[in-house]
Amino acid sequence: MTQTITFIVTKECQLVCKYCYLVGKNANEKMSFEVAKKAIDYLLDRQSDYPAESVIFDFIGGEPLLEIALIDQICDYIKTQLYLKNHHWFNSYRFAISTNGLLYNNKKVQQFIFKNKQHLSIGITIDGTKQKHDLNRIYKNGKGSYDDVVRCIPLWLSQFPDASTKVTISHEDLPYVKESVEHLFDLGIKTVNINVVFEDVWSEGDDKILEEQLVLLADHIIDNKLYVEYTCSFFNKDIGYPLDSAKDNQNWCGAGKMIAIDALGNFYPCTRFAKYSLREKEPRITGNINTGIDRNKLRPFLALTRTSQSTEECLKCDVASGCAWCQGENYDAAETPTIYQRSMAICKMHKARVRANRYYWQRLKDMEK
Repeated sequence: MTQTITFIVTKECQLVCKYCYLVGKNANEKMSFEVAKKAIDYLLDRQSDYPAESVIFDFIGGEPLLEIALIDQICDYIKTQLYLKNHHWFNSYRFAISTNGLLYNNKKVQQFIFKNKQHLSIGITIDGTKQKHDLNRIYKNGKGSYDDVVRCIPLWLSQFPDASTKVTISHEDLPYVKESVEHLFDLGIKTVNINVVFEDVWSEGDDKILEEQLVLLADHIIDNKLYVEYTCSFFNKDIGYPLDSAKDNQNWCGAGKMIAIDALGNFYPCTRFAKYSLREKEPRITGNINTGIDRNKLRPFLALTRTSQSTEECLKCDVASGCAWCQGENYDAAETPTIYQRSMAICKMHKARVRANRYYWQRLKDMEK
């Protein structure tokens, strides 16, 4: 079991990605070291409340590398305190950063990597080909960011050869899925995690396009035996089956078990419940560094199950396994301020993935005959 603690170090970003769920990005809300220090002291002084064997200290934005000096200071403090407190996370921790990659070659970033590499994971987001990437991942002036990101990929992979990237699919870029995953493999990225956006952006026929793209991708991977060395998360043996009610009743994500902290020192059950992540709803604050975490405000999150938030249609679906959801999006899209109403916006997209997934594994099985 691993505890995740997320620092929202800034809400600023160089990009205005069209599909980004962070609707409230701004240049004003930046974390101070004093806020981070208080949060760390509060959490590390409560070892019995957080018994997980390991911990991930996650740094996000906006774009977190805009605040690399602060991140470096926070990480130094964490390491020192883990040692001084003889904490059970000492030597069982990891720092994680998700970045748009634009500052990866920066001298201060590289110094930070050199100092922390043994306990560090960095993911660079690149959406695929230049055409697909530049459709959504754009600067504030409308210019695409692909050229500035791709030049950082060789250094990144030389430092983190097993690193993966996260590809996001939205309505506009569906026709470029197959060639984009191929392109990422060609860049040397061996693990491509890919998902459709959870928001309700899908049009009639989008599921057919996704299925066609994934079938073509399956043929490319199998015909070239890329499955020996490369992985695309869309192809998974464990998805697309009816639910086993005895095994499949947990919540999809760790909302409530995770901890997120913002610049004001507020705690959240997940970053998706902070104000800058929400379109319609009020933030769900579970505490503050000065008053602590209110366990009663966590209770609704810890009680979440698949059954408690899903419709009968979802629970009885023949291909329900592997159908994901985002707890924050459920809350934001719900008719009332509840976290117990599951959004079904990606239903048809999941079913399209399942059909392509079955094609992929059947082809591999047929090859064994």
